[in-house]
Amino acid sequence: MSAPLVVVGDSLLDVDLAGRSDRDCPDAPGAPVVDVAASRARPGGAALAAVQAARLAPDGCPVVLLTALGDDAAAERLRGLLGDRVTVHALPLAGATPVKTRVLDRGRPVARLDTGDGRATADGPAAEVLTAARAVLVADYGRGVAALPGVRELLAGRPAGVPLVWDPHPRGSAPVAGTDLVTPNASEARRGAGGAGPVRAARRLRRRWDAGAVAVTRGRDGAVLAAGGARRVRRIPVPGAARPARGGRADSCGAGDVFSAAAAASLAGGATAAAAVAAAVEAASRFVAAGGAGGDDVTVGAGRDGVTVGAGRDGVTLGAGTDRVPAGAGGDGLTAGAGGCGGAVADGGAVPAGDSGALPDAAPAGPDGFALAERVRRAGGRVAATGGCFDLLHPGHVRVLQAARARGDALVVCLNSDDSVARLKGPGRPYATAADRAAVLLALSCVDAVVTFDGPDPSAVLDRLRPDVWVKGGDHDPDRMPETRVVRAHGGTVETVPRVGGHSTSRLAAAARAAASPTTDTEGTS
Repeated sequence: MSAPLVVVGDSLLDVDLAGRSDRDCPDAPGAPVVDVAASRARPGGAALAAVQAARLAPDGCPVVLLTALGDDAAAERLRGLLGDRVTVHALPLAGATPVKTRVLDRGRPVARLDTGDGRATADGPAAEVLTAARAVLVADYGRGVAALPGVRELLAGRPAGVPLVWDPHPRGSAPVAGTDLVTPNASEARRGAGGAGPVRAARRLRRRWDAGAVAVTRGRDGAVLAAGGARRVRRIPVPGAARPARGGRADSCGAGDVFSAAAAASLAGGATAAAAVAAAVEAASRFVAAGGAGGDDVTVGAGRDGVTVGAGRDGVTLGAGTDRVPAGAGGDGLTAGAGGCGGAVADGGAVPAGDSGALPDAAPAGPDGFALAERVRRAGGRVAATGGCFDLLHPGHVRVLQAARARGDALVVCLNSDDSVARLKGPGRPYATAADRAAVLLALSCVDAVVTFDGPDPSAVLDRLRPDVWVKGGDHDPDRMPETRVVRAHGGTVETVPRVGGHSTSRLAAAARAAASPTTDTEGTS
């Protein structure tokens, strides 16, 4: 057998419960009831990367997966899905095999349930696998495989000429020094580089990780590659023929795994870093355009996957903001939440042609909300909107934003201007400028665009925006809101979601004042 392409990392079982929702739960207003029609299971995490590597690897190059699996039904299901496409070398797993279950309403995620707390605890047969590799891909999902000392030592000491690609994770380990190519998405790169834009982040992270190259993936905007000279940065666009259509419901779950697998396969075939990243950009874009991970799904009857779907001790991750399927409009590109669906995440703004890489430190203004709404409508999608001051962001705000995003293919937030907040809330408000409040909102994965308005209510903005649904917190009465008439006049609906008790901007401000001046009487300020 020829030398294999070895994939190292944390494997997951991904399950989609697909159906449709036409009503909300009567005992939990705002929570959709989804009538499940089918259950689709597929390899996730490093297992998905291995499947894609097997599809993309040079002819005659086998693929080996070095991962950790539990002794449970989910692990057996995962082994069955991999079949004979990938040779599995299993390490011990302490705990249950991770399962990430998405609940889909007509292809749009409305909730995700995460179960399985397993972590890799021992190196196992790592040496016999890694010393024979033709190329290595680390698909780190933060569950311990890439952090094992023996594995890291073997990766750092691999033979000369064996390329190493590392797909990092926010909760994972840093790549070993000398990694040939690291592939963070834009969100991960921005977080790791102290908020820097993609060009500056690629350069900073390459130096920090002592890597041969760093490619920051940017969804529809392709990738930014730092390689070669200290300031040499390349922009690698998506080829026109591979570009996913704007609008609609492109499922980007797994796009990041396809990107890293394609890059590793190309390097295994002798390609340069630039050529490998170009091939990876095209492969990931074609994957999303063709329907995403659904192309590899195995469909069975609901409840027959050997997976118990429930809250359990691992809890339930609610809201489309965790693992959103974006509208794809307005340059927001391919996105995915942390864990389970490793997609390429677009940055807030495109890198201008001829840019030297010195991006401005100011937060990007974000996409044009009106233009985005029009593109989504033309593509047959739904535009959701919500609004408010969002002066000090708290869990109540996040609940409304996530619920609003779950009701549409894009969410536009109508934000009160500074003057509007001052008129509504009185002296000393707002606590943050409109620009800063917009920047915080745009950093949330459930927010696609922000539009600022100056009036006492957003009626004028909504008359132009024409959302399909306007969402507010449960303390608002739709029949008494002035904007309701405008929304309904354009055929839209107005919905409310329950408040999260105990949270308010006034209460946060009062607590901050009390902390700063312990003797100050704050009674009545909430």
